[in-house]
Amino acid sequence: MAARRLDGAAWAARLREELTPRIAAFTDTAGRPPGLAVVLAGDNPASEIYVRNKIATVGAHGCRGELFRLPATATLDEALALVARLNADDSVDGILVQSPLPDGMGRDAEQRVFDAIDPAKDVDGFHAVNVGRLVQKRPALVACTPLGCATLLDREEIPVRGRHAVVIGRSDIVGKPMALLLLHRDATVTICHSRTQDLPAVCRTADILVAAIGRPGFVTPDFVKPGATVIDVGINRIDDAAVAAALFAEGSAKRVQFEKKGSVLCGDVHPDVEAVAGAMTPVPGGVGPLTIAMVLQNTVTAAELRAAARG
Repeated sequence: MAARRLDGAAWAARLREELTPRIAAFTDTAGRPPGLAVVLAGDNPASEIYVRNKIATVGAHGCRGELFRLPATATLDEALALVARLNADDSVDGILVQSPLPDGMGRDAEQRVFDAIDPAKDVDGFHAVNVGRLVQKRPALVACTPLGCATLLDREEIPVRGRHAVVIGRSDIVGKPMALLLLHRDATVTICHSRTQDLPAVCRTADILVAAIGRPGFVTPDFVKPGATVIDVGINRIDDAAVAAALFAEGSAKRVQFEKKGSVLCGDVHPDVEAVAGAMTPVPGGVGPLTIAMVLQNTVTAAELRAAARG
């Protein structure tokens, strides 16, 4: 029996609608809508798409989204100056700096820029203050992708308390905050990474398996306990025919899509896992739409908290 599809797109639409009265109430009280500033440095095609979707989503639901561009040749000092200006702008409630930043800014540029954002406006939840609050189970703004995953588990009524959750990936953006959100929901959590020994065996112990490593089709059926819930955070574009042939059986839905379009999106979880898992997120249409919805939610939350702090 095929796994139950966890429809992130449908839940994202519902969540956006649930935010409508909060947005209207803030706008009525403040005399302006919640405002999100998105900083895009360089010309990364994938970043262009992500930024466009984020701004379109907040704009379509009564918030103000504004894009601030920096050229690929911009320096770290220029990026920090822009963040400082947005920190001081009272009409901006949320600041989101799209990664990756240009290589020319330096290896530690992203961390330095994230650290420069006012924690009250940090809708990405990457600032050390917001990470610390999450660790202490009193978060205000949480990283959007893991928050979307946790929200999906909540809304789909997937049992978490007392269950074993395995997270593949230990990034500051997804893996670590995802593990904390699961821990705070009373799961027993294991974090796996490139040094984990016998990774498939560890993953097979999971009632909830979260894959966030950026390797297409890496999690195969032998990683998955029958009936487990599998959350696929990865989104990888396959445009190599040999890779597509290796990953997808002839006649499968993904193979047909590739042959028709010349490319196909694939998560970190192999499509064959659907035959083993009890519930599973699709790619696309699973975690991605919820990540965008959480950008909207965090923007509204930041606006409300900032207004409350002013009294």
